[in-house]
Amino acid sequence: MRLCRREGVNIFGSAKYNLKQRKTTPGQHGSSMQRNSEYGKLLRNKQLLKRSYLLSEKQFAKIVKVTASQYAKNQNISHDFALFQFLERRMDVIVLRSGLAQTIMQARQMVVHGHFTLNGVKHNVPSTFLKPGDKIALRDGLKKSPLYASNAKNAVKVPSWIKVDKNAYTIDVLSLPQKGEIETQADLLKVIEFYARA
Repeated sequence: MRLCRREGVNIFGSAKYNLKQRKTTPGQHGSSMQRNSEYGKLLRNKQLLKRSYLLSEKQFAKIVKVTASQYAKNQNISHDFALFQFLERRMDVIVLRSGLAQTIMQARQMVVHGHFTLNGVKHNVPSTFLKPGDKIALRDGLKKSPLYASNAKNAVKVPSWIKVDKNAYTIDVLSLPQKGEIETQADLLKVIEFYARA
């Protein structure tokens, strides 16, 4: 809740993090804090994107400054598009997009606890970047879990780059993520600009 109040938006999408009750930023001087400088705006934008994917500063900076940057040059695509693709290709994010988890925190926990296999092998690394042809499957012992049965009933718009079978609890990665289907809460170009200034 503190992270959502800090950024002024419901980062995680769950009703649990509704900001109607407390809109001020956390801390003793939260109600009087101002962020009018250009750097301050870039910082808040960066923090919002990083926190919405639940990444540490080290993880996030590496994706922006190294992984996505090099990939963009090699593939001749824009840096912000490459950044979007790498954020959306993480295993925990794909589990979230499938609807089998309600929040990024829940998806991360499911993966870390080894609930899924990746291409037939038990996998518990949420930061793994998936590629077309990869397949995630819920382990057999968890297919009768009330949690997954409940989550599978939620109406979620699944992006075109993954295919979900909610009866078999499987997720197939069909292609690389495409912009326009997932609306990020932050401006990716401003995130890149923040690191370029640092």
